[in-house]
Amino acid sequence: MAKGSSDNGAFMDKFILKPDSSSSQLPLSGLTFAVKDIFDIDGYVTGFGNPDWARTHSVATSTAPVVLALLKAGATCVGKTVMDEMAYSINGENVHYGTPTNPCAPDRVPGGSSSGSAVAVGAMTVDFSLGTDTGGSVRVPASYCGILGFRPSHGIVSTKGVIPMAQSFDTVGWFARDPVILKQVGRILLELHDASSVAPSNIVIAKDCFKLMDSSGDQLTRVITQSVEKSYGRHCVKFASLGDYVEEQVPNLKHFWSTGNQEYSIASLAALSSAMRLLQRYEFKKNHGEWVTTVKPNLGPGISERVWEAVRTMDEHIDVCHSVKSELIAALTAFLEDFGILALPTVAGPPPKLQQEASSLEIFRAKAFSLLSVAGVSGFCQVSVPLGMYENLPIAVSLLAKKGMDWLLLNVVETMYTSLKEQFELLNID
Repeated sequence: MAKGSSDNGAFMDKFILKPDSSSSQLPLSGLTFAVKDIFDIDGYVTGFGNPDWARTHSVATSTAPVVLALLKAGATCVGKTVMDEMAYSINGENVHYGTPTNPCAPDRVPGGSSSGSAVAVGAMTVDFSLGTDTGGSVRVPASYCGILGFRPSHGIVSTKGVIPMAQSFDTVGWFARDPVILKQVGRILLELHDASSVAPSNIVIAKDCFKLMDSSGDQLTRVITQSVEKSYGRHCVKFASLGDYVEEQVPNLKHFWSTGNQEYSIASLAALSSAMRLLQRYEFKKNHGEWVTTVKPNLGPGISERVWEAVRTMDEHIDVCHSVKSELIAALTAFLEDFGILALPTVAGPPPKLQQEASSLEIFRAKAFSLLSVAGVSGFCQVSVPLGMYENLPIAVSLLAKKGMDWLLLNVVETMYTSLKEQFELLNID
C-alpha cells in the first residue's frame, strides 16, 4: 500500500498480525488495532515519521512487548500509522507522508504526534490504537479527533521497543471511541488482573485553567459540575485555582518565570511548561543529537527549528528541572490525596486550521503546553474525554489522577462518559 494513501491517510503500512489464539474467550477477541510508527514490529523498519530515519535504520528484529501483549489478549493488529517527524509536534502534519485527515473537521489538523493512530480510531477503521505521549501526543489528537485518549502514569506501561523521545516524560498511550474498550485495553497494558472499582473522593475543577478557553470555559465547568453531581453526588465537587497552588508549592519554578505578557496564560503553569520543554530538548539531544548532526535529515517546517534548537541545548538548569519535577509530584499528590481527580481542559481551544503559520499559533501553543505540562511533569495519568461539537469543531475535557491511580481514572471515565455528553447537549453549546 502507498504510504498514507487511504483510510483518511492514517496508515504508513498495512498488514495483519493475528492473535496468538483464536479463542473467543480472550479479553480483546474480535477487536482490531493499529500502532504508531514508533513501535518496533518484527520485519518492519520503525520509521519515526521521517524518510531519512527509515533509510538509515534497519528492519526491527522483534516486536514491542506492548504490541505482543495486545496480540496475546486476542486483538488483531492491522498496521502502522503516520506520525509527526521524530515525535516533535502536536499538530499532526507530515510533509513527507501526508497529513491524516481529521474525521471531525477535515480542514483542521488532526493533532500529533500520534496523528494517524487517532485518525484511524476516529474514522472507525480500527477499534483502538496505540500512540505515545511525551508532551501531549495522545491527549491532543484525541481532543482534536473527538475520541478518548489515555496517557498512563509515567513508567507504568513498558516503553521497550519504542523509539525514545525524552525518557523523563515518554509514555505509551491508547485511543478508543468507547470507554469500555478504553478500559479493556487498559486492563491489559496496565497488567491489572484483579482490579476493583473505586469511587473518587472528590473531583476538583481547575477554574483558572478553564478561563484560558476563549468562550466555552464557563459552560464546560457547568457540564463537569452537573455530571459529577449526577454521578457521585454534590459533595464530590470541589473548585480550585491550580496555578496559585502550583506557584506556592513548587518554589524552583522561579528559575523559569517569564516577565512577558501573562494576559493569556497562567504564570506558574507557563513556567512549568518552560521547564518541561527544556528537559525534553536536553533528553532529545542525548537520544538523537548525534544522528541529526551526522545525517542532517530533511525535516518539515516548525519541526526542523525545534529539532535543531534541541541539538544546541546546553545542560544549564537541567538539575533544576528535575527539582521542579519532584516538587510538583509531591504538591499534586498532597492536593489530590488518595482518590482525588483533577478536571481541566485538554487544550485551550479547537484544532487549528491546516497549514496555519507557526507564528500565528504561538499563543495557542503556549496555552496548550501550560495545560499539558501538569501531567507531563508530574507523571500523573490523564484522559482526554470528547464532549461533542462546539461551533462545529470538536471539544474535550481532561481528567487527571495521581501516579498509579490509572484504574481509578478509567473507572471514572466509564462512569461519567455518558453523563458528560448528556450535560453538554443539555446546555445547548454545540
